[in-house]
Amino acid sequence: MQPTGMERVKLGRTALQVTPICFGTSGLGDMPDTYGYSVDEERARQTLRAILTGPANFIDTSRNYGFGRSEERIGAALREMGGKPQGFVLSTKLDRDPETNRFDADVARRSLETSLKALGVDQIDLLHLHDPEHAGSIAEITGPNGAIEALFKMKEQGLTKAVGLAAGKVDVMLPMLKAYDFDALITHNRFTLVNRNAEEMIDYAHGKGVAVLNAAPYAGGVLAKGSGSYTRYVYQEATDAMLNPVRKVEEICQRHNVPPGAVALQFSMRDKRITSTICGVSKAQRVLETIEWAQWPVPAAVWTELDALSFTRDDPEATRADVLG
Repeated sequence: MQPTGMERVKLGRTALQVTPICFGTSGLGDMPDTYGYSVDEERARQTLRAILTGPANFIDTSRNYGFGRSEERIGAALREMGGKPQGFVLSTKLDRDPETNRFDADVARRSLETSLKALGVDQIDLLHLHDPEHAGSIAEITGPNGAIEALFKMKEQGLTKAVGLAAGKVDVMLPMLKAYDFDALITHNRFTLVNRNAEEMIDYAHGKGVAVLNAAPYAGGVLAKGSGSYTRYVYQEATDAMLNPVRKVEEICQRHNVPPGAVALQFSMRDKRITSTICGVSKAQRVLETIEWAQWPVPAAVWTELDALSFTRDDPEATRADVLG
């Protein structure tokens, strides 16, 4: 199959237009502790060239991915291309101080300043508050002179066009979504073929007009790479109990001769509440493969059989340690 252009949709209530696929770049920052493999500069460069010249117009990164390497490598790729392609949407995140876990307004401002320099831009299209659950204090983030106050000031000052919340724990995110007028949210690993932990939050955000960006539809990679060769689930070594639901999905897909990765991706894309699905890639060929999977013909019988499978609503990262870099 040859990839075709993807129709762009409005990002929530903003003026930004995005494709239904966004490419995530944490792996391009070289994070072996998280993914179990390394990514050198040349591999990252080739992957970013494939993203920036492909049909998707949306890329997501963060200040703390690979201790800044992800943003730096994106910035280098943008300079090589002569700047960000017209109509391309760049998303990054404000991050806490990695040494002290402070996340007040000063830390947020330094995070943005460093991101702008690394990326080589003077404005971020979509800027998220990132991983508040791992900061030293939620009260510090939400209080006077906290990171959230700084984030919304950045939008007022024109440093970003839209603001979002990107985190893991639903019980941390949902109160913030109710208290603040975010334009978008990123949830990861919590709305997949085998887990629906974020279902209530997705319903709420969609009803409020907040754009929902669903990241990690492959449950950290296993639904794309296969449980036989990749025995990690949600960025941690997997037990048989973790992999058994994945294997049931794989059995259905094998009977119908469809790639599990295509089904996992389309599970997210076919949900009308999801504005864009964020797919992490770390090889150029994965970019093409993702576009192909998005268009793969999946028989209706596959969805019927998958709907009959059980899934969990538990937090899939409840036992995972936070790893920076």
